[in-house]
Amino acid sequence: MPIEHRIDHSRRIVVTRVTGTLTDDEVFAYQREVWSELQVAGYDELIDMTDVEHVALPSPDRIALLASVSAEMDARTPTSRLAIIAPRDFEFGLGRMYAAHREMDRRSTKRVSVFRTRSEALAWLGLDQQPADEG
Repeated sequence: MPIEHRIDHSRRIVVTRVTGTLTDDEVFAYQREVWSELQVAGYDELIDMTDVEHVALPSPDRIALLASVSAEMDARTPTSRLAIIAPRDFEFGLGRMYAAHREMDRRSTKRVSVFRTRSEALAWLGLDQQPADEG
């Protein structure tokens, strides 16, 4: 599976690395697997798409559906943040599309932003160094 995640409980963040070919089935499975765990409710999230070689998405409607499913799973706690690292244009555009759908969903409690570099994403998350347990 090209989606690997680690949890840094001390900083309350899920750190995810995506590699190879990414399919929407894998993205939905990741969303269900990780964000159904009560221990990470309200945690921030960092998704690094730097090593993605290909994104196999059947339609933009699936991005809207993923945003809806994600918003429905959001903790009803104070706002958390999701930083997506996407250096290439295609993945950056997909991230922005996902962010826009999340922003429009009233159930969403997670702010989403997309960055070209890790340093920008870490700064936005308020992290001065790499989260623990990151591979």
